[in-house]
Amino acid sequence: RQFQSLSSQGVAAADYNLAVMHLQGEMPKSSSVQARRLLQRAAKGGFVTAQFMLAQTLESGQFAARDLALALHWYLLAANHGSVDAQVAAATAFYLGRGVAKDYVQAAQWYRAAAQGGDIGAQYLLASMYEQGDGVARDLRLARYWYEIAAKNGDDAAPIKAREIAAKMLAEDIEAAERAERTERTERTERATSTGAANNRP
Repeated sequence: RQFQSLSSQGVAAADYNLAVMHLQGEMPKSSSVQARRLLQRAAKGGFVTAQFMLAQTLESGQFAARDLALALHWYLLAANHGSVDAQVAAATAFYLGRGVAKDYVQAAQWYRAAAQGGDIGAQYLLASMYEQGDGVARDLRLARYWYEIAAKNGDDAAPIKAREIAAKMLAEDIEAAERAERTERTERTERATSTGAANNRP
């Protein structure tokens, strides 16, 4: 009754709670139609949890036919309001092309936001994108950084990847040093040849 009273006053949080109660069969006349109506009203009222939940129902087709484009719309609204779960969902939509054309740049943007928000999966995926250069400039230093963060937060595969990246960075540093040394030797030889030719001119 309290939620219904607050809902009649336009309180979005009350709309959301009533929607959940309908979905869980906790109302005298629980109704999925009412749940959807209340959830939509809560989402439009700016309640972030409702925006994320509405997006999930649109993605799964819980109330009607699946609508991935509309799901992404609500994921993005919630993501922009700081929902880490929505940021991951939006990133995944862009990465896989769910309801939108594939866009690795947008995917990296939202995985980065979620990674900074503490999502371990996003931290690992962002590291992978830096490792491969998907949607971002390839940067093994940042790849290693995010793998290490994911490892510290409990990802099982991240420590192995962090070590692989460290080894790859070392190999690339050695290769770069050898290449620089070869270039320097070539330049010294060319200078010596040039000097010798100049000295032999009549």
